[in-house]
Amino acid sequence: MDAMTEHRTAHIPQWKIDEIENIKRLAGEYPVVGIVGIRDIPAKQLQEMRRNLKGIAELRIYRNTLLHRAFDQCDDNIRSMESYINDQTALIFTDLNPFKLFKLLKSGKTKAPIKAGASAPEDIVVEGGPTSFAPGPIVGDLQSAGIPAKIDKGKVVIKETKVVAQAGEPVSRALSEMLTRLEIYPMTVGLDLRAVHDAGTVLEAGVLDIDEAEYADNFATATACAFNLAIGITYPSNATIRTLLSQAASGARNLGINSAIPAPDIVDTLLSMAQSKATSLACSIDDPAALGEALQALLPQKAAADEAVSAAEETEEKAGEAAGEVSEEESKEEKEEEAAEGLGLLFG
Repeated sequence: MDAMTEHRTAHIPQWKIDEIENIKRLAGEYPVVGIVGIRDIPAKQLQEMRRNLKGIAELRIYRNTLLHRAFDQCDDNIRSMESYINDQTALIFTDLNPFKLFKLLKSGKTKAPIKAGASAPEDIVVEGGPTSFAPGPIVGDLQSAGIPAKIDKGKVVIKETKVVAQAGEPVSRALSEMLTRLEIYPMTVGLDLRAVHDAGTVLEAGVLDIDEAEYADNFATATACAFNLAIGITYPSNATIRTLLSQAASGARNLGINSAIPAPDIVDTLLSMAQSKATSLACSIDDPAALGEALQALLPQKAAADEAVSAAEETEEKAGEAAGEVSEEESKEEKEEEAAEGLGLLFG
């Protein structure tokens, strides 16, 4: 150690040296080291966040100068995170996967009132309609804050929906107080994870902030495209083998039918097709006499005519039988009348 180093070290309080050693120790013990922003987080909420992380991660708050000194004494990978040390900063040490850590911290963020003088994070909108306020000076307070209000039917009503502060615009004290009274909390406070060091790799927040639903859709789309490609190039795998076999079986059947191969599974189909073609051919011949009896029987017109003739003959037979029955009854009645007349003459 040279004289310059000894001089600088002699002027560093022991508590700072201890803090630097503590940072280096924690960075060596935990596989994941994160830098988080704690700007505008009330002390009460910060303590609650620390309690919620108990058993999952360690949240430590240090001065930025100590962080720079500690990182300068760490390996190159940790040292590369110095650029993320700015404003109000804390370190988080954990065994948790960086993506799960980011999701955990993001879900822990809550809405909070905006302070006077703070810049609006986005357009602040006050919706028109009735409020819970009783008529009184509150109407003047609302108007002073730039919120149009009036008394209507005994209630304080905001006349119309209005943007009271645009994104990036500083908020006045009057508006800040009125937004809080209206329970409008424009700010989102929580641990803002800026970057994470994991196994020699530094991951920024933009990389860690993923849309799980979008990723799931992307995986589903990629899976479908891969499946279609595998089917298209006939690539056998556990996912495609059933479909490929089904396509092969269907293709073999169609080939057998088109080639008229009398296989057991398709012979019924071939016979049905042959009969259909024979019928079609028979119908195209003008002279039915040129056809054999078997082909004539296949003709739709002849079959219909034969059916009509058979029906007519059956009707005639039934009519003849009915007429015969009537004749027999009339003959029987005539004989009975003749017998009655003879008896009358005999015993007159």
